[in-house]
Parts: sequence; C-alpha cells; structure tokens
Amino acid sequence: MLNNSYRATALLLAIGVALAGCSAKKDDAPIDPLANSALVLTPEQKRNIHLYTVQPSAFGKTIEASGAVDFDNDHATSVLAPFSGPVTQILVQLGQRVSKGQALAVVSSPDFSAAVSAYSKALATARNARRLADADKDLSAHEGIASRETAQAQTDAANADADRDAARQALVALSVDPGTIRNIEAGRQVTRSSGVIRAPVSGTVVERLITPGQLLQAGTTPSFTVANLSRVWVLAQLASSDVGSVRVGDRAEIDPGTGSKLFGTVDNISALVDPDTRSVTARVVVDNPGGLLKKQMYVGVRIQSRREGTGLLVPVSAILRDDENLPFVYVVKPDGSYVRQHVTLGPRTGDQFDVSDGLQPGMKIVVDGAIFLQFMQSQ
Repeated sequence: MLNNSYRATALLLAIGVALAGCSAKKDDAPIDPLANSALVLTPEQKRNIHLYTVQPSAFGKTIEASGAVDFDNDHATSVLAPFSGPVTQILVQLGQRVSKGQALAVVSSPDFSAAVSAYSKALATARNARRLADADKDLSAHEGIASRETAQAQTDAANADADRDAARQALVALSVDPGTIRNIEAGRQVTRSSGVIRAPVSGTVVERLITPGQLLQAGTTPSFTVANLSRVWVLAQLASSDVGSVRVGDRAEIDPGTGSKLFGTVDNISALVDPDTRSVTARVVVDNPGGLLKKQMYVGVRIQSRREGTGLLVPVSAILRDDENLPFVYVVKPDGSYVRQHVTLGPRTGDQFDVSDGLQPGMKIVVDGAIFLQFMQSQ
C-alpha cells in the first residue's frame, strides 16, 4: 500500500516538473516568431544585397529634443507708460513694424501739461537770470556795483540754466517729440495736453497690453513689447541623460515642420531642473529670416554634440522593424545564412544609429537589401 502511494506521489511530481518546464519554455519564446528562422540565398540573390562589418567608431552624439520658440529677450523691449492718465487712442496693431520714436498710443495726461509748463517757466527764468547777470557784469566793469553782487548774479544765472536743462530733460524722458520742444523754446503756444507713448527701439509690436480708456501709471504700467524678430530663442527641453552631452557652442538644427530647416547655436544651459517635466532647458539662438519662427511655436531640435563618444555605428538602412515595432538587423551567420538580430538603438548621428546592445564588433550585417530579406522571410 505504501509502495503504491509512493509511486503516485512520484508520478505527480514528475508531471509537475514537466508542466513547469513547458511553461518556462513558452515564456522564454522570442516575441518575433521569425527571429530564429535562417535564410539561405542563392548566388544570384546575394548580388542584391550589400554587407557592412560592425566596428567601434568615434562619433559626436546627436541629441533630439522638443523646443518652444520665444523672443530673444536681449533684443525685446517692454514699453512702460512714461506718464499717468487714460489712454485715448491706440496707433499701432499687433505684428506691425515700427521705427524708433514712432508713436504707439496717445494718453490724456496732466503729467505732460505739467512738464510743458515747467519747461516754459524754466526757460523764462533762465533768460532773465542770464540777462541780469550780463548787466551786472557790465556795471561791475565800470565799478557801478560791488563784485559780490556780480558773483551772486552769475551764480543765479547758472542755477537757472541748470533748472532749464533739467526741465528739458524731463520732456525728453516723457517722449515729447522734438517739434513740440522747439515750439516751447520759440515761445509758441502749446495747448495740447496729450502725451504720446513712443517706440524706444525699432522692431515689431509683439504685445499690446493696454486698451483705450485704461488708466496708466507713470513708469509702472507695461503698454507694449517691441522685439527684433530677425533672431529668436528656441528653448529645448533636454532629458537628464542628455544634459552631460550638450555644451554651450554646440550647433543645433531647428525643424519647424514646414519643410525648412534653420540652424542655431546653444548659448545657455539652465542650472535648474524643471520640477514638472524633470528636464533641463538649453537655449538655442537662431537667425529667423522672414519671421518663420513665431513665439510659442513648437519645433523639433537636433543638437550636434562636440563631445566625442565611441560606439557601434550602423547605417540607418540596415535597421528594420518587426510586427511589434522592435528594431532588428539581418546578421550573416558563419554558415552563410542570414538571421534576424534584435538590437537596442541609441542616438542617431547623421545617417547612422549607435547600437547599444545586440551586436558585437566584427559581425557582418545586411545594409542594402535588408527589406528584400524581410519580404522573403514573410512569404
């Protein structure tokens, strides 16, 4: 009875081991059912393919990233309201080209009237003080008055000149046009109480931040942004694994998706990691002929690293994809047959991929004609 029980237990254990072995074999099966299927070609068929011997090569890594376009803030100016008051008229539109000194908006401002009045008074005071000083100087030469009085008159005239110059500079700071200043100096009446916001530089109006009727505060209310769009920034987001490969001065290719390619240079790499994306921003300065790149446009970025690395480079034409979209190449076996070899791709460098796993130096792979082998194998 004991022998029968022992035999039954041994039989169950044997069946369990067999089943476990079958299960493990199934789990270890390759995803690609054709991975271990070898192809043998005739001499005629071999003429349609070309081979490449895999060898370690030195190369400059190419980093691919996404980026967003921004203004070149070194050539973009925020225009602040130089005086207080409500906006009465907007004179420009978004995207309009403007020249330095061009009027952008009109503001009904008591600051303007006060500055005009102050300059007119300072002019009159300076003229009178200078006339009195000259008269006292003449009298002093003929001993008509004391030298002390002459000296005081000269001091008063100098102070009046300084006040006049300061009042004039206040008008210039308020962007008062030269014609109005000349009218004041000529004694002509200036009745206009409206001030004009003017472009401090030439460029394109890329932001309009005020509307008619809005009350502006002198020196604090941003009104417009004028930027030179002939050059822009592209802010590329680098993965942490790529940061060490990028340096200031590396060349970058920008792809806006329009079929045109633009080129720039990395001029800054952020010292901070974005807490949301865990990426690091590399700033690329790009010439922008024709204004092709627009602010907040998403673009593709390829940075050519000058830091040299070593790897197994394989021509792009050798890389195929299986039904699971996994990359593979065809390797020549010692017996002359061809089999699939799955590989792990690293960064692309020009028309080659760096293969980080799956190949060994000295292996021969199919470069031209790999698609022909894939077609044969699928039949």
